[in-house]
Amino acid sequence: MSIINGSDLLVSVGGKAVGHCTSHTTNYNTTTSETKYKPAASEAKSTAGLWSKKTVTGLAIQISVEGLSAYAEEETGVRDLLKAWHSGSTVKVAAFERSNDTKPYLSGDFIISSLVENAPAGEDATYTATFDNSGAPDAFEPGNYDVANAEASTVSEG
Repeated sequence: MSIINGSDLLVSVGGKAVGHCTSHTTNYNTTTSETKYKPAASEAKSTAGLWSKKTVTGLAIQISVEGLSAYAEEETGVRDLLKAWHSGSTVKVAAFERSNDTKPYLSGDFIISSLVENAPAGEDATYTATFDNSGAPDAFEPGNYDVANAEASTVSEG
């Protein structure tokens, strides 16, 4: 079994890769509704009403990226993200495998829900951006990575 190298999974915003990205995380969230009801009279008193049923009422995707702030960023950097955040509109976000940016495994419209700049004295300035989906994704094929290139991009074998 080949383990995927995290450096081979990238995120782009507005068609440009996130520059100097050190990490990204994708969360797939489920919103549920809980339904409780009175059980049948024949049910034992000790367990009556202890169980509830859950149903899915919504799905959401949240992507977070962390990166180093750069003076002359050629890809999407913190300055581009600040401009997009300030506009208050959605941005196109895509998650893709390195050398396969024309076929993202996840893409769609997202809102920049959080943008944090961190500038500690004597250390690299960094930023973290969080994106929440706005509607259904345009492409959604998580885990659909190119296994043909797996040997060249693995971290270790398990």
